[in-house]
Amino acid sequence: MSFFTGFTRRKKENKHLEMILDHDGRNWVVSGNSMRITASSLDGLDKKLERALADKLQEEKKLSVFMSFNNEVIPMWIRPYMNHYFNRILELPLQYQ
Repeated sequence: MSFFTGFTRRKKENKHLEMILDHDGRNWVVSGNSMRITASSLDGLDKKLERALADKLQEEKKLSVFMSFNNEVIPMWIRPYMNHYFNRILELPLQYQ
């Protein structure tokens, strides 16, 4: 029996936020937690969201943002096939520039 058998390493849970991801025909839109951010690309949206959450990110060190896609944007006939296709999880801070 090992001396360390009773010890387990606990991974610190990341704080997570839930937001709604949408597209207005021109820009991607993420909203929730008293904010609304728009950008022409998902990459731009991610960077703007990281800047908007800078204070919370400094406090928490890591954040996970679950973006649930607004399925109302998708035509009714295709929704059964795309039910979760656009949902995404963004982990902050971003690991790329």
